[in-house]
Amino acid sequence: MIEFLGEVVAWFLDPAHWTGANGIPNRVWEHVQITVAATSVAALLAILPAIVLGHRKQGGTLVVGAVNLFRAVPSFGIVVLALPITIGLGLGIGFWPTFLALLFLAIPPMFINSYTGVAGVDPDLIEAARGVGMTDAQCLLGVEVPAASPIIIAAVRVAAVQVVATATLGAIVGWGGLGRYIIDGFAIQDDVMVFAGALLVAGLALVTEGLMSAVERWLVPKGLQTAGNEVARIAV
Repeated sequence: MIEFLGEVVAWFLDPAHWTGANGIPNRVWEHVQITVAATSVAALLAILPAIVLGHRKQGGTLVVGAVNLFRAVPSFGIVVLALPITIGLGLGIGFWPTFLALLFLAIPPMFINSYTGVAGVDPDLIEAARGVGMTDAQCLLGVEVPAASPIIIAAVRVAAVQVVATATLGAIVGWGGLGRYIIDGFAIQDDVMVFAGALLVAGLALVTEGLMSAVERWLVPKGLQTAGNEVARIAV
């Protein structure tokens, strides 16, 4: 075991692994690119509709059930299904099938938590806001969304970490990223490369968790953070 860990350290210290297209900086950048793209688009597609449905409390159960169906399909299955579609549309392999798989992975937790957070705001709080003359839109933007913000942001954080971990699948369909080390390592039976790739993915996931937690602490008042994290762990 000690000998193996020494080989892993030597792998990281090899200058050849820090330059070029297959170098660690470039692979990390590719991984970050697709993570940011998938998480950002998922947030745009999921959060606003969920907030509106949660505010109206109409049709939410049906839509949440439909969104939950995405969770029943493994991300690898989505990659495989998306591949012929992207090829047929002339988008090719690599980025787009990987992006679609990660998009479908990130949407459910964001949508479900956003809907749950807004729909679960204390009715007395809303009634008090309306009692002082706030319009429906003002209640939504000034009361419901701020009250649900810990749950919404916690869902984005959890989804982003999941995307980082799952983006390794992109290497199977020709995308780069840190999954390249794992897939290529398996192909040539290089356990050191596989282990190094896994360490890099785990490290990037931890960095993502730390950055998103910092954003959460910055945006959400301390009194609301604990409740948001707890609901996120249950709903995601």
